[in-house]
Amino acid sequence: MDLNPSPFPESGTATSSQAGGGPAAEAAAAAQGPGRIVLAATPIGNTGDASARLVELLATADIVAAEDTRRLHRLVQSLGITVAGRVISYHEHNEAAKTAELLDQVRAGKTLVMVTDAGMPAVSDPGFRLVEGAVAAGLAVTAVPGPSAVLTALALSGLPTDRFCFEGFLPRKAGERASRLADLAGERRTMVFFEAPHRLEAMLRALRERFGADRRVAVCRELTKTYEEVVRGSLGELLQWAEGNEVRGEIAVVLAGAPEQAAGTPEDHVAAVNELMAQGIRLKEAVAAVAEDVRVSKRELYSAVLAAR
Repeated sequence: MDLNPSPFPESGTATSSQAGGGPAAEAAAAAQGPGRIVLAATPIGNTGDASARLVELLATADIVAAEDTRRLHRLVQSLGITVAGRVISYHEHNEAAKTAELLDQVRAGKTLVMVTDAGMPAVSDPGFRLVEGAVAAGLAVTAVPGPSAVLTALALSGLPTDRFCFEGFLPRKAGERASRLADLAGERRTMVFFEAPHRLEAMLRALRERFGADRRVAVCRELTKTYEEVVRGSLGELLQWAEGNEVRGEIAVVLAGAPEQAAGTPEDHVAAVNELMAQGIRLKEAVAAVAEDVRVSKRELYSAVLAAR
């Protein structure tokens, strides 16, 4: 059920008569050959960030699949364009049901543009099912790149950008969130998360408990918008800031990775090898994994393990 009333006429599943001409129209569509899917990035706040290619596609595509048709309506109004093609609501609650229909349209030669509320489709937004289905069906998929909250927050964070990972939204339940953070305890890359403003304080508290009050972090909110704000500091400092302020808007949290530890001696890491072996991993593979992680000689670590037996 689509809970978002659309300002665009949506025709649902197109029949040959709706497409205009029965068998003749079907033959014409077949003659076009396979169409294509275009994942089109939309502004994350400032409409001026819309690319010329995005504008052209929205005005000319046969079909526009939108996460929220109301937001699409506001966007095209601000851009001063009209969507000539069919507009279809396509979001997390109906993408499983509508993906096959959209792929059929692309197979019939249509150009389908996929847009979400902000940023690049399929990145913490609807679109993955569509791409997955298109790849399996051998249909063409391309992208019109553009604004990205992930990359914008990373660039503004002041934290290392050479290696990073995107973790999206953490689980809402405390136990599941703690489990996810435990998995990230040794992550050395800079981490980027999304979070809702009313859950930010709880998230920062969970991060502090897992990673310590001194770990560096940046909270980026309302990126590219009028009230853009980036607050940088330690987890302890930013938790105090969140506790004392009513934080609003769309938020990305960028967290520094774990500091590199001194390698130590091979003997310091024998217990880690034994722990892996207790899980069923063979000695050679366990030594190789630990040696790579802690940056010691595999040969010397292997010898230390044997000497400790």
